[in-house]
Amino acid sequence: MEDSFMDDLDRIDIGILRHLQANGRLTNAELAKAVNVSPATCHRRTHALFEAGHIFRVTGQVNPASVDLGTLVMVGVVLDRSTPESFAAFEEAVSGMKELLDCHLVAGDFDYLLKIRARDMNDFNVMHTKMLIALPGVRQIRTFFVLKEVKENAPLAF
Repeated sequence: MEDSFMDDLDRIDIGILRHLQANGRLTNAELAKAVNVSPATCHRRTHALFEAGHIFRVTGQVNPASVDLGTLVMVGVVLDRSTPESFAAFEEAVSGMKELLDCHLVAGDFDYLLKIRARDMNDFNVMHTKMLIALPGVRQIRTFFVLKEVKENAPLAF
């Protein structure tokens, strides 16, 4: 692993990052105690980590099944042309899709890998028919229904 980011961060900063990554609901006082600094120092350092871009958001994770989105689907997309214009048109179109959790430009058999949550297979079929195949420049779509989520949204290892 490359140590470049470690040059900017000391053990207290790294501790703050690790603790917040594990539990973003920690109060400043709890976080300060966990990294063995005063609450004022912890607040200043946490603010500096946000300002430097080391932390870009703190959110709560919603259980997908509890909001009727228990079906996870991975979709491989191949575009008909590999041009900057094709990529830009596709990316602009998917950026507005609320059902889409993740979209990654990749090397290999696909141009993009998409991660989508749906209520069930029929719900995904409607999305596929109305949205996915209508995306600009799409030549091929390969769909993979996730049978079991073994590891998801794991914390970064640093």
